[in-house]
Amino acid sequence: MTAAARRAAAGGGAPIVAGAVVQGTGHLASGRGCQDAFKAAAGHGGDGPATTGGRPLVLAVADGAGSRDRSALGAHLAVDAACRLLATDVPPADGDAAVWRGWIGERSVAVVDAYLRAVRAVLAADHPDPADDADTVGAAGTVDSAQADEGALAATLVAAVLRPPWVAFLALGDCFATVLTRTRPGDDGNGDRGHGGHGERCRLVLPPRTPAVFLSTPGARASVTTLVLREPDLSGVVLATDGCAPLALDHPSVLGLPDDHGPLAAPDFFGPLAALLRANGGDAEPLRALLSGPAAARSGDDLTVLCALRPDGARWL
Repeated sequence: MTAAARRAAAGGGAPIVAGAVVQGTGHLASGRGCQDAFKAAAGHGGDGPATTGGRPLVLAVADGAGSRDRSALGAHLAVDAACRLLATDVPPADGDAAVWRGWIGERSVAVVDAYLRAVRAVLAADHPDPADDADTVGAAGTVDSAQADEGALAATLVAAVLRPPWVAFLALGDCFATVLTRTRPGDDGNGDRGHGGHGERCRLVLPPRTPAVFLSTPGARASVTTLVLREPDLSGVVLATDGCAPLALDHPSVLGLPDDHGPLAAPDFFGPLAALLRANGGDAEPLRALLSGPAAARSGDDLTVLCALRPDGARWL
């Protein structure tokens, strides 16, 4: 019996949560450090492991702007803010769509504001001014941009909150999100793309947005994309930075679709990825190796993937 199977039998199907970040070849060549970050957190409320006893699970991935010296710190501040704020007061699994949409809309604003407060606190600590009041520095929208270059810590963000059958997303910039779902007998996939004979399909639900908008961009609050899905057949969620696009996304022409349709989730990436992590119980080392392979060099950018999977590939419900 595999480690994943043992966990499923003993823990009632606790999800596999695994992530990896790999420094891009372009960053290595230029001497820049890795500027991506990821984090996962169990939410509050419910009993038992996240997503098995009613407790929500939060995933967050951020990509620091490559041209900004301190964007790696900005990426870590972004995932910290997302995991902290998205883990509380999550609507119940039996809540309705309106409640979920209202909640993620409010939380998206709170995440942007929390990120900006953290950035401004960092900048204020770098250049202390006796005239500054700590509360004033920490309040969103009260620091003169001429005194504090928030763009120095610029980052994009994608985050997901799982409380099956619901999944709520927020995104700003060029990170992207994919869901995996189990197929039912006679199901045509509803446009999703299958991978092999696994009985599971992948669907890109939040494509990368270009040109990227950052959390530090003026008006970022209004630029955040939110999405709520009620997906009874959910079997996994995968978040990634745009450096993974050459590996994880297909051009629409592979299905004979026009360019303006946008990218598609690549079954040849998501299928083996899910199978690998389920087979080894969530060991991230093979995932890191996958992101370090020859095909990954096409990007040159840092590559980060974070996912939550049902260990046996079954539906959460």
